[in-house]
Amino acid sequence: MYKLITIEDKVRVDPKKFDMDIKSAIKKSLQETVESKLNPEVGYMLSVDEILKIGEGRIYPGDGAIYYDVMYRMLAFMPVVNEIVMGEIVDVASFGAFIRIGPLDAMAHISQSMDDKVTFDKKNSIFIGKKTKKTLKEGDIVRARIVSVSLSKNEKKIALTMRSKLLGNIKYIEQMKKRVKK
Repeated sequence: MYKLITIEDKVRVDPKKFDMDIKSAIKKSLQETVESKLNPEVGYMLSVDEILKIGEGRIYPGDGAIYYDVMYRMLAFMPVVNEIVMGEIVDVASFGAFIRIGPLDAMAHISQSMDDKVTFDKKNSIFIGKKTKKTLKEGDIVRARIVSVSLSKNEKKIALTMRSKLLGNIKYIEQMKKRVKK
């Protein structure tokens, strides 16, 4: 889930940025230090949106930088259990499909890839449903439900399932919708 969050923090502004106005220097410093980082409490931090409040600057002995207490708004992505997500399959391995959801990759185990018995075609890196003959391959756009999330500085694990109606490969979902309309 994408969300705008408000954060209060201390930011270090390097002396190289002293020729910039304070707000721009602080925003640039925040972009360099927090953007594209994973914070287990708020998620994957994507973009500093706006500086809301700037406190008084402090200089500490032995460091030529200025430290400011700031409040800023940031766009973050935090996957949530039971959330329905769209993504693109970026890799298919014998044990599961890796799906890019927003800025992170998640995995659907082969047993959770479709509501059918599934085989793996190693030569073509494709999952094939035994009864339905439906396929999943790299580049397919899929809809899935998040079943577990484990995010820390050392691990990023997001598990998905596509074993429900209206989940799975979008092209098959669209075909099913057309059949139902007739």
